[in-house]
Amino acid sequence: MVAVTMHQHLPGVLHTLEPTLNHYGYLAVIGLVLIEDFGIPVPGETVLILAAVYAGSGRLNIALVALLGFAGALLGDNIGFAIGHFGGRPLVERYGRYIFITPERLNKATQFFERHGGKIIIVARFIEGLRQANGIIAGISGMHWAKFLFFNAIGAALWVIVWTSVGYFAGSNINTIYDEATRYSRYLAIAFVVLVVAYIVRRVMRVRRARASKST
Repeated sequence: MVAVTMHQHLPGVLHTLEPTLNHYGYLAVIGLVLIEDFGIPVPGETVLILAAVYAGSGRLNIALVALLGFAGALLGDNIGFAIGHFGGRPLVERYGRYIFITPERLNKATQFFERHGGKIIIVARFIEGLRQANGIIAGISGMHWAKFLFFNAIGAALWVIVWTSVGYFAGSNINTIYDEATRYSRYLAIAFVVLVVAYIVRRVMRVRRARASKST
C-alpha cells in the first residue's frame, strides 16, 4: 500500500471535506453516514472514503472507521424505515420534496421494492439517491422490519467493505479511482432508472392486453 500524503490535492468533494474530518474525526464518519442514510443529502459516502484514505496514511484506525461507518449506515436506514413505516406516504409526500423524493419517484420506487423485495435493499446501498431513500421506501411498502434489517445489514457491510478498502488501499491512485467510481456510479444509476421504466412499461402493456382480451 502506498500511503497518500495529506498535502496531496484530493479530488472533488474529498478535498472540501478535509476540514470537517480534521475537526470532528470519527464523529464526522458516523454522523454524516447516519444522517445521509435516512434521507438528508449530506456526503456520508464521501466522508467514509476520505476517512479510509486518512487511515491509509496512519491518521485514523481503519477498523474503527469501518465499524462506525457500518453502525451509522445501519442506524440511519432504520430511522428511515421508521419514518416510512409510522409516518407513511402522507408524511413523505409532504416533506419529501426537501430531500428530492417526489410522489412520482416514490410510486416508481415503491412498486420496484414490492416486486424485488430484499434483493433491492442490497443493491440500493450502492446507488446514489436510492441509498438515501432506501429505508423510507421499505417502510412505506410494508416490508417486515426483520427482513429489512437482515438485507440492510448485508448491504451496509458490503458497502462499507468496498469503500473503506478503496480509500485505504488507493494511496497515490485515489484521484483516478475516485473519478472512475464516480463515473460508474452514474452508469449504475442510469441502468436502475432504465429497469424501473421498463418494468412500468411492461405492467402498462399487460394491463392494456388484459383489457383488450376482455373486450373481445
